[in-house]
Amino acid sequence: MSGALVLVIFIILVALAFDYINGFHDAANSIATVVSTRVLTPMQAVAWAAFFNFVAAFGFGVQVAKTVGKGVVESGVVDQWVILGGLAGAIIWNLVTWYFGIPSSSSHALIGGFAGAAVAKAGWSALVVSGLVKITLFIVLAPVLGMALGFVLMVLTFWIFRSARPSRVDWLFRRLQLVSAAFYSLGHGTNDAPSCSSPAAISAPNSTCQSG
Repeated sequence: MSGALVLVIFIILVALAFDYINGFHDAANSIATVVSTRVLTPMQAVAWAAFFNFVAAFGFGVQVAKTVGKGVVESGVVDQWVILGGLAGAIIWNLVTWYFGIPSSSSHALIGGFAGAAVAKAGWSALVVSGLVKITLFIVLAPVLGMALGFVLMVLTFWIFRSARPSRVDWLFRRLQLVSAAFYSLGHGTNDAPSCSSPAAISAPNSTCQSG
């Protein structure tokens, strides 16, 4: 077994470790409501979220993975060591934020890790500025848009059910929580699953090119 192949296998194992850490780092987000309101047990909720994350990973495209793989750093700079450095940085940051209970995005941690590793190897010219500007813009916009949409939806919900019996609302919303958790898991799988798999996908062709 060649050294390049061993390195690729090691990177895939590190990528799997990142996936695992991403899972326990983010799993609570999609199941918090259904568990806290006792709609599902914790094990049922994890299985529910895992199913829809899995469906999203294979059914909704890989646009996020393309951004992580090609829209952050120049492709000519990327090699196995840049990929490994990016994964290591993202894993460390995920563990730090998990330990201190700080909400953070695993995808953005991975992007930052790649960017830092690429700059360490080839300087600031290694960065794709347009891609990083787009990502940074939506880091700022996402919580603002989420807050605005949450406000509008909450007002509409109060207005629609203003005359409904509390018992009827409770019965309906306990079931709608399953739908919301499913959609949240679909969104999480669409974003995080492809981005988590992109390091392993990038490392294989790089290894082929270098060994050939």
